[in-house]
Amino acid sequence: MTQATAGCTVSIHYTGTLDDGSMFDSSEGRDPLTFQMGEGQIIQGLEAALEGMAVGESKTVTIPAEQAYGPRHEEAVQDVPREMIPDHIPLDTGTALQMQTPNGSMMPVTVTAVTDETVTLDANHPLAGKALTFAVEVVSVA
Repeated sequence: MTQATAGCTVSIHYTGTLDDGSMFDSSEGRDPLTFQMGEGQIIQGLEAALEGMAVGESKTVTIPAEQAYGPRHEEAVQDVPREMIPDHIPLDTGTALQMQTPNGSMMPVTVTAVTDETVTLDANHPLAGKALTFAVEVVSVA
């Protein structure tokens, strides 16, 4: 029986939930998630939990934040003067935007607050600092 190990292409069905039971992602109703083990294509903790699993096996595993999207960094939250953001850019709370860093690369941010004077932008991943629970089933290993 083929088991999921580094170098294998693995397909899984999964449902991801937070500590409060709310679902943040699922492959339900979609094709399974396919990735190559050992290539860093999925979060570290989930890949480690899948190591050695065979087709048809299922498990539920909780991944600590450090092995998922990392800790939340308060220094990644910035207040930007409102006039620095062009008027045509939507600034509703929860809106995902892209900002250019000083070195020219693009960085995703989320609008978390808006006042007449400032816009608060959060560059943390939305799941940073959170433990993630996955119910997974291995669909194929090649």
